[in-house]
Amino acid sequence: MKARAIARNVGMSPRKMRMVLDLIRGRGVNEAYSILKFSKKAATRPIEKTLRSAVANATQAADATGQFVDVDELVVREAYANEGPRLKRFSPRAMGRATPIIKRTTELTIVVDRKE
Repeated sequence: MKARAIARNVGMSPRKMRMVLDLIRGRGVNEAYSILKFSKKAATRPIEKTLRSAVANATQAADATGQFVDVDELVVREAYANEGPRLKRFSPRAMGRATPIIKRTTELTIVVDRKE
C-alpha cells in the first residue's frame, strides 16, 4: 500500500530540506515523527505536514479498497526535495546598479509504504 504526498512551492531552499529528509528516510513513521519533533531545523514543519498528509493518504486508500493499515507498520520509503520555481528579485546597490536576489522554493515528495 504505497501512498505519497507532494508539497509544492515551499518557501525554503532544497538543500536545507534535504538535511532533514536524510534523517527520516527509511525510518518508521512514528520514529520519523519523533525525530521531526525534537529537531531544531525550520524545515521540520513543512516536512512533518507532508508526512502527515502521506499517512492520511495511505489510510484513505486502504479504506477505499477495504483493507486495514496500521500506522505503526508504515515506513518512509522515499523522501526527496526537488527545486521548485525561483522568485527573482533585485536589490538596489551603489552607483545605480542592482544585485539579483534569488529566493528558492522546494517541491517536497514523501512516499510511505508498509514494512516488508
